[in-house]
Amino acid sequence: MKIVVLSGSTIGSKTRTAMNQVMKTIEEENPEAEATLIDLADYDLVFSDGRDYREYKGDTQYVAETIMDADALIVGTPIFQASIPGALKNVFDLLPQDGLRDKVASILVTAGSTRHYLIAETQLKPILAYMKAQIVQSYTFLDERDFFRKEIVNDDAFFRIERLVEDTIVLTQTYKEIREAKEAEYDF
Repeated sequence: MKIVVLSGSTIGSKTRTAMNQVMKTIEEENPEAEATLIDLADYDLVFSDGRDYREYKGDTQYVAETIMDADALIVGTPIFQASIPGALKNVFDLLPQDGLRDKVASILVTAGSTRHYLIAETQLKPILAYMKAQIVQSYTFLDERDFFRKEIVNDDAFFRIERLVEDTIVLTQTYKEIREAKEAEYDF
């Protein structure tokens, strides 16, 4: 199983800290999974211009192809100005309209305030659904109280991250089994 852990911002530390914990959880709980961390701060992506994702070069090509090859996508996003970052939206714009078909997507949100709790519901889930992802319905929301000096300090936050990873993997395995059973029904 290939999992892409996407830290969807070019600035800040909370989302990257949380996604590092996601990676650690995957490695400890599911060592057979092939997990790749993509932190947008580490890549130089061009803006989407509408061409096929395979026509891009360099970092842009790597990010797009890695996501397209994955079975699951765990999207980490901060909330800036009551919205997801433009860098994260650009990643989705690089992919085809049904680029997340047959992929499971889950969400981890970091925010400075609990007032931004519904941003994932109103902005990120619709994008993932439009791109045909199977969405893990419960997402993980971390706010200012869960962090101190670039570390997660809330035990409940660790539990919620573990649950997010578990739900993502279980749903990915379940959908894979369903697709395999459906394909086995055909005689050719």
